[in-house]
Amino acid sequence: MWKRRKGVRSAVPVPLELCDLCALTFPADEAVRGYVPDSSAVHPTGDWFDGLRLVTACSETHFAAVQERYRHRPFVQEELWAAKIDRALSGGTPVLTMGQLGCRTGLHAPEIRRAIAWHNAHRPHGPQP
Repeated sequence: MWKRRKGVRSAVPVPLELCDLCALTFPADEAVRGYVPDSSAVHPTGDWFDGLRLVTACSETHFAAVQERYRHRPFVQEELWAAKIDRALSGGTPVLTMGQLGCRTGLHAPEIRRAIAWHNAHRPHGPQP
């Protein structure tokens, strides 16, 4: 069996992060983080961060570059609404009525219809598995 030598300590794992721009791994305590507007992003459990994506970068320069990329991406309200509807339909109790869906998403019927139309126009074509 292997024996531990006296005075030698095992390595302590260091939490790592991944830069959203260059994919470099670096210690988590050196991360530059912030939120950028993104209509495809919804929080898994609540709506307070819907429309915001948390990004991580290895430096201020890379964070600024990621911000610039998102600045040029259009923010499509219907995309955000469709993501909210998807979250409501994916969890727990089934939604049976437009009123129930509105209560769960905070959307009104016209917004729900616009979101469904946007989703149908942007889903991949062809057979779905």
